[in-house]
Amino acid sequence: MNKVQFITIDDNHCGQRIDNFLVTFLKGVPKSHIYRILRKGEVRVNKKRVKAPYKLEIGDLIRVPPVRLAESEEKPINVNLDQVQALERQIIYETEGLLVINKPSGMAVHGGSGLSFGVIEALRQLRPDARFLELVHRLDRDTSGCLLVAKKRSVLRFLHEQLRDKKMHKEYVALVKGRWPKRTRRVDAPLLKNTLKSGERVVKVDPAGKPSITDFSIEQNFEGLTLVQCSPVTGRTHQIRVHAQFVGCPIVGDAKYGDQETDQMLREKFNYSRLFLHARKLTFKEKRDSKPITVKAEYDESLSQLLERLR
Repeated sequence: MNKVQFITIDDNHCGQRIDNFLVTFLKGVPKSHIYRILRKGEVRVNKKRVKAPYKLEIGDLIRVPPVRLAESEEKPINVNLDQVQALERQIIYETEGLLVINKPSGMAVHGGSGLSFGVIEALRQLRPDARFLELVHRLDRDTSGCLLVAKKRSVLRFLHEQLRDKKMHKEYVALVKGRWPKRTRRVDAPLLKNTLKSGERVVKVDPAGKPSITDFSIEQNFEGLTLVQCSPVTGRTHQIRVHAQFVGCPIVGDAKYGDQETDQMLREKFNYSRLFLHARKLTFKEKRDSKPITVKAEYDESLSQLLERLR
Protein backbone atom coordinates (compact mmCIF):
# COMPACT_ATOMS: atom_id res chain seq x y z
CA MET A 1 0.00 0.00 0.00
CA ASN A 2 2.23 2.74 -1.34
CA LYS A 3 -0.29 5.57 -1.54
CA VAL A 4 -2.73 7.42 0.70
CA GLN A 5 -6.17 5.79 0.86
CA PHE A 6 -9.50 7.34 1.79
CA ILE A 7 -12.33 5.18 3.19
CA THR A 8 -15.89 6.27 3.89
CA ILE A 9 -17.52 4.39 6.78
CA ASP A 10 -20.86 2.66 6.20
CA ASP A 11 -23.08 0.72 8.62
CA ASN A 12 -20.79 -2.34 8.42
CA HIS A 13 -18.15 -0.56 10.52
CA CYS A 14 -20.25 1.96 12.45
CA GLY A 15 -19.46 1.70 16.17
CA GLN A 16 -16.10 -0.05 15.67
CA ARG A 17 -12.96 1.36 17.27
CA ILE A 18 -10.55 2.96 14.80
CA ASP A 19 -7.63 0.76 15.94
CA ASN A 20 -9.63 -2.45 15.45
CA PHE A 21 -10.80 -1.23 12.04
CA LEU A 22 -7.21 -0.58 10.96
CA VAL A 23 -6.00 -3.98 12.20
CA THR A 24 -8.55 -5.61 9.87
CA PHE A 25 -8.11 -3.15 6.98
CA LEU A 26 -4.30 -3.29 7.09
CA LYS A 27 -3.95 -7.06 7.31
CA GLY A 28 -0.33 -8.11 7.79
CA VAL A 29 0.78 -4.74 9.19
CA PRO A 30 2.14 -5.12 12.76
CA LYS A 31 -0.14 -3.70 15.45
CA SER A 32 2.77 -1.70 16.84
CA HIS A 33 3.01 0.15 13.52
CA ILE A 34 -0.75 0.79 13.44
CA TYR A 35 -0.64 2.38 16.91
CA ARG A 36 2.42 4.40 15.89
CA ILE A 37 0.67 6.01 12.88
CA LEU A 38 -2.33 6.74 15.10
CA ARG A 39 -0.13 8.42 17.74
CA LYS A 40 1.68 10.48 15.11
CA GLY A 41 -1.60 11.69 13.64
CA GLU A 42 -0.93 10.12 10.23
CA VAL A 43 -4.40 8.58 10.36
CA ARG A 44 -7.10 11.25 10.13
CA VAL A 45 -10.87 11.03 10.52
CA ASN A 46 -12.71 13.92 8.88
CA LYS A 47 -9.33 15.69 8.61
CA LYS A 48 -8.77 15.49 12.38
CA ARG A 49 -6.45 13.44 14.58
CA VAL A 50 -8.11 10.68 16.59
CA LYS A 51 -6.99 8.32 19.34
CA ALA A 52 -7.23 4.52 19.30
CA PRO A 53 -10.52 4.29 21.27
CA TYR A 54 -12.39 6.57 18.79
CA LYS A 55 -15.59 4.85 17.59
CA LEU A 56 -16.41 5.21 13.93
CA GLU A 57 -19.67 6.78 12.73
CA ILE A 58 -21.51 6.43 9.43
CA GLY A 59 -20.08 8.88 6.91
CA ASP A 60 -16.69 9.28 8.62
CA LEU A 61 -13.90 9.81 6.06
CA ILE A 62 -10.70 8.05 7.09
CA ARG A 63 -7.31 8.96 5.68
CA VAL A 64 -4.91 5.99 5.81
CA PRO A 65 -1.24 6.81 5.10
CA PRO A 66 1.01 4.65 2.92
CA VAL A 67 2.21 1.57 4.79
CA ARG A 68 4.60 -1.20 3.83
CA LEU A 69 3.68 -4.80 4.57
CA ALA A 70 6.45 -6.44 6.58
CA GLU A 71 7.60 -9.60 4.80
CA SER A 72 7.83 -11.43 8.11
CA GLU A 73 4.13 -10.79 8.67
CA GLU A 74 3.01 -12.40 5.40
CA LYS A 75 2.17 -15.89 6.56
CA PRO A 76 0.09 -17.86 4.06
CA ILE A 77 -2.57 -20.13 5.50
CA ASN A 78 -2.27 -23.77 4.48
CA VAL A 79 -5.82 -24.47 3.39
CA ASN A 80 -7.17 -27.91 2.51
CA LEU A 81 -8.79 -27.17 -0.87
CA ASP A 82 -11.03 -30.25 -0.74
CA GLN A 83 -12.47 -29.13 2.60
CA VAL A 84 -12.92 -25.58 1.31
CA GLN A 85 -14.87 -26.76 -1.73
CA ALA A 86 -16.93 -29.17 0.38
CA LEU A 87 -17.84 -26.29 2.69
CA GLU A 88 -19.56 -24.44 -0.17
CA ARG A 89 -22.01 -27.35 -0.42
CA GLN A 90 -22.71 -27.11 3.31
CA ILE A 91 -24.17 -23.58 3.12
CA ILE A 92 -27.85 -24.18 3.92
CA TYR A 93 -29.15 -20.62 4.19
CA GLU A 94 -27.87 -17.28 2.92
CA THR A 95 -29.06 -13.67 2.70
CA GLU A 96 -27.35 -10.34 2.06
CA GLY A 97 -26.37 -10.09 5.71
CA LEU A 98 -25.60 -13.62 6.91
CA LEU A 99 -25.19 -17.29 6.09
CA VAL A 100 -25.67 -20.57 7.95
CA ILE A 101 -23.40 -23.57 7.43
CA ASN A 102 -24.09 -27.18 8.34
CA LYS A 103 -20.62 -27.51 9.89
CA PRO A 104 -19.03 -30.94 9.45
CA SER A 105 -17.85 -32.83 12.52
CA GLY A 106 -14.08 -32.72 12.92
CA MET A 107 -13.66 -29.21 11.46
CA ALA A 108 -12.78 -26.38 13.84
CA VAL A 109 -14.66 -23.10 13.50
CA HIS A 110 -11.37 -21.17 13.29
CA GLY A 111 -7.62 -21.79 13.16
CA GLY A 112 -5.52 -22.06 16.31
CA SER A 113 -4.29 -24.69 18.78
CA GLY A 114 -2.10 -26.26 16.10
CA LEU A 115 -4.69 -25.89 13.32
CA SER A 116 -3.76 -23.61 10.42
CA PHE A 117 -7.36 -22.98 9.37
CA GLY A 118 -10.99 -23.60 10.22
CA VAL A 119 -14.44 -22.77 8.89
CA ILE A 120 -13.99 -18.99 8.92
CA GLU A 121 -10.61 -19.12 7.14
CA ALA A 122 -12.06 -21.53 4.56
CA LEU A 123 -15.03 -19.20 3.97
CA ARG A 124 -12.68 -16.27 3.38
CA GLN A 125 -10.87 -18.39 0.79
CA LEU A 126 -14.22 -19.18 -0.86
CA ARG A 127 -15.30 -15.52 -0.80
CA PRO A 128 -12.10 -13.49 -1.37
CA ASP A 129 -14.13 -10.40 -2.34
CA ALA A 130 -16.31 -10.47 0.78
CA ARG A 131 -15.75 -7.29 2.78
CA PHE A 132 -16.81 -8.86 6.08
CA LEU A 133 -17.16 -12.44 7.34
CA GLU A 134 -17.24 -13.15 11.08
CA LEU A 135 -18.44 -15.99 13.31
CA VAL A 136 -21.56 -15.13 15.32
CA HIS A 137 -21.05 -18.03 17.76
CA ARG A 138 -18.97 -21.20 17.99
CA LEU A 139 -19.36 -24.95 17.91
CA ASP A 140 -16.93 -27.50 19.32
CA ARG A 141 -14.69 -29.06 16.68
CA ASP A 142 -16.46 -32.45 16.81
CA THR A 143 -20.01 -31.00 16.95
CA SER A 144 -21.84 -30.74 13.63
CA GLY A 145 -24.74 -28.57 12.53
CA CYS A 146 -25.93 -24.95 12.33
CA LEU A 147 -23.15 -22.38 12.46
CA LEU A 148 -24.09 -18.73 11.90
CA VAL A 149 -21.75 -16.32 10.09
CA ALA A 150 -22.39 -12.58 9.68
CA LYS A 151 -21.62 -10.80 6.40
CA LYS A 152 -22.20 -7.30 7.82
CA ARG A 153 -20.99 -5.74 11.07
CA SER A 154 -24.45 -4.30 11.75
CA VAL A 155 -25.96 -7.80 11.46
CA LEU A 156 -23.23 -9.23 13.71
CA ARG A 157 -24.03 -6.64 16.40
CA PHE A 158 -27.77 -7.42 16.26
CA LEU A 159 -27.21 -11.20 16.39
CA HIS A 160 -24.86 -10.80 19.36
CA GLU A 161 -27.55 -8.73 21.05
CA GLN A 162 -30.03 -11.61 20.59
CA LEU A 163 -27.51 -14.06 22.06
CA ARG A 164 -26.89 -11.77 25.03
CA ASP A 165 -30.62 -11.26 25.64
CA LYS A 166 -31.34 -15.00 25.15
CA LYS A 167 -33.63 -14.28 22.19
CA MET A 168 -31.82 -16.65 19.83
CA HIS A 169 -33.01 -20.24 20.22
CA LYS A 170 -30.55 -23.10 19.66
CA GLU A 171 -31.71 -26.70 19.46
CA TYR A 172 -29.26 -29.59 19.56
CA VAL A 173 -29.79 -33.33 19.47
CA ALA A 174 -27.55 -35.85 21.23
CA LEU A 175 -27.38 -39.61 21.61
CA VAL A 176 -26.49 -40.47 25.20
CA LYS A 177 -25.63 -43.56 27.19
CA GLY A 178 -28.41 -45.20 29.23
CA ARG A 179 -32.00 -44.14 29.92
CA TRP A 180 -32.38 -40.39 30.35
CA PRO A 181 -34.38 -39.82 33.59
CA LYS A 182 -37.88 -38.61 32.63
CA ARG A 183 -38.01 -36.09 35.46
CA THR A 184 -34.77 -34.38 34.43
CA ARG A 185 -35.99 -31.69 32.06
CA ARG A 186 -33.60 -28.94 33.13
CA VAL A 187 -30.01 -29.19 34.34
CA ASP A 188 -29.02 -26.13 36.36
CA ALA A 189 -25.40 -26.75 37.36
CA PRO A 190 -22.56 -24.17 37.42
CA LEU A 191 -19.57 -24.94 35.22
CA LEU A 192 -15.92 -24.20 35.95
CA LYS A 193 -13.34 -24.16 33.16
CA ASN A 194 -9.84 -25.47 33.85
CA THR A 195 -6.74 -25.67 31.67
CA LEU A 196 -4.47 -28.65 32.28
CA LYS A 197 -0.67 -28.46 32.12
CA SER A 198 -0.89 -30.00 28.65
CA GLY A 199 -2.99 -27.03 27.53
CA GLU A 200 -6.16 -29.12 27.24
CA ARG A 201 -9.37 -27.42 28.39
CA VAL A 202 -11.55 -29.39 30.79
CA VAL A 203 -14.89 -28.24 32.20
CA LYS A 204 -16.57 -29.62 35.33
CA VAL A 205 -19.61 -28.94 37.49
CA ASP A 206 -18.42 -26.84 40.42
CA PRO A 207 -20.21 -24.45 42.84
CA ALA A 208 -17.48 -21.90 42.07
CA GLY A 209 -18.30 -22.01 38.35
CA LYS A 210 -20.49 -19.79 36.19
CA PRO A 211 -24.29 -20.30 36.15
CA SER A 212 -25.16 -22.80 33.42
CA ILE A 213 -28.58 -24.10 32.35
CA THR A 214 -29.59 -26.66 29.69
CA ASP A 215 -33.09 -27.94 28.94
CA PHE A 216 -33.46 -31.57 27.84
CA SER A 217 -36.32 -33.68 26.47
CA ILE A 218 -36.45 -37.32 25.39
CA GLU A 219 -36.98 -37.95 21.67
CA GLN A 220 -36.50 -41.72 21.44
CA ASN A 221 -35.34 -44.61 23.62
CA PHE A 222 -33.12 -47.40 22.30
CA GLU A 223 -31.57 -50.38 24.02
CA GLY A 224 -29.07 -48.80 26.42
CA LEU A 225 -29.18 -45.42 24.66
CA THR A 226 -31.44 -42.34 24.49
CA LEU A 227 -31.83 -39.70 21.80
CA VAL A 228 -32.38 -36.35 23.55
CA GLN A 229 -33.14 -32.81 22.45
CA CYS A 230 -30.94 -30.21 24.15
CA SER A 231 -31.61 -26.48 24.37
CA PRO A 232 -28.86 -24.44 26.08
CA VAL A 233 -30.20 -21.44 27.99
CA THR A 234 -26.66 -20.23 28.70
CA GLY A 235 -23.69 -20.69 26.39
CA ARG A 236 -20.73 -22.09 28.33
CA THR A 237 -17.83 -24.08 26.88
CA HIS A 238 -18.73 -27.81 26.56
CA GLN A 239 -22.00 -27.08 28.40
CA ILE A 240 -24.27 -29.76 26.89
CA ARG A 241 -21.53 -32.40 27.05
CA VAL A 242 -20.74 -31.77 30.74
CA HIS A 243 -24.39 -31.47 31.78
CA ALA A 244 -25.16 -34.82 30.10
CA GLN A 245 -22.23 -36.39 31.94
CA PHE A 246 -23.45 -34.82 35.21
CA VAL A 247 -26.84 -36.53 34.82
CA GLY A 248 -25.04 -39.85 34.31
CA CYS A 249 -25.83 -40.07 30.58
CA PRO A 250 -22.68 -38.96 28.75
CA ILE A 251 -22.88 -38.29 25.02
CA VAL A 252 -21.87 -41.09 22.66
CA GLY A 253 -18.43 -40.60 21.05
CA ASP A 254 -17.28 -37.97 23.54
CA ALA A 255 -13.58 -38.68 24.05
CA LYS A 256 -13.33 -36.13 26.88
CA TYR A 257 -16.52 -36.63 28.93
CA GLY A 258 -17.94 -39.89 27.54
CA ASP A 259 -18.04 -43.57 28.40
CA GLN A 260 -15.28 -45.66 26.79
CA GLU A 261 -17.13 -48.98 27.01
CA THR A 262 -20.20 -47.65 25.21
CA ASP A 263 -18.05 -46.02 22.53
CA GLN A 264 -16.06 -49.24 22.05
CA MET A 265 -19.29 -51.22 21.64
CA LEU A 266 -20.57 -48.81 18.96
CA ARG A 267 -17.24 -48.95 17.10
CA GLU A 268 -17.27 -52.76 17.03
CA LYS A 269 -20.97 -53.23 16.29
CA PHE A 270 -21.72 -50.29 13.97
CA ASN A 271 -18.28 -48.90 12.98
CA TYR A 272 -19.35 -45.61 14.58
CA SER A 273 -16.78 -43.32 16.20
CA ARG A 274 -17.78 -39.60 16.13
CA LEU A 275 -19.35 -37.37 18.77
CA PHE A 276 -23.15 -37.60 18.48
CA LEU A 277 -23.93 -33.94 19.14
CA HIS A 278 -25.63 -32.02 16.34
CA ALA A 279 -26.84 -28.39 16.26
CA ARG A 280 -30.14 -29.12 14.55
CA LYS A 281 -31.97 -25.78 14.56
CA LEU A 282 -31.36 -22.06 14.95
CA THR A 283 -34.14 -19.50 15.37
CA PHE A 284 -33.28 -15.80 15.19
CA LYS A 285 -34.14 -12.46 13.58
CA GLU A 286 -31.94 -10.91 10.91
CA LYS A 287 -33.49 -7.45 11.38
CA ARG A 288 -35.47 -5.87 14.20
CA ASP A 289 -38.62 -5.52 12.11
CA SER A 290 -38.42 -8.97 10.46
CA LYS A 291 -40.09 -12.21 11.49
CA PRO A 292 -38.02 -14.92 13.22
CA ILE A 293 -36.17 -17.31 10.89
CA THR A 294 -35.72 -21.01 11.68
CA VAL A 295 -32.92 -22.85 9.90
CA LYS A 296 -32.51 -26.61 10.17
CA ALA A 297 -29.38 -28.70 9.49
CA GLU A 298 -29.84 -32.31 8.42
CA TYR A 299 -27.82 -35.16 9.94
CA ASP A 300 -24.70 -36.26 8.12
CA GLU A 301 -24.47 -39.83 6.83
CA SER A 302 -22.77 -41.26 9.93
CA LEU A 303 -25.48 -39.97 12.32
CA SER A 304 -28.43 -40.93 10.14
CA GLN A 305 -27.03 -44.43 9.47
CA LEU A 306 -26.47 -45.10 13.17
CA LEU A 307 -30.02 -44.06 14.04
CA GLU A 308 -31.45 -46.24 11.26
CA ARG A 309 -29.53 -49.26 12.52
CA LEU A 310 -30.53 -48.63 16.12
CA ARG A 311 -34.20 -48.39 15.12
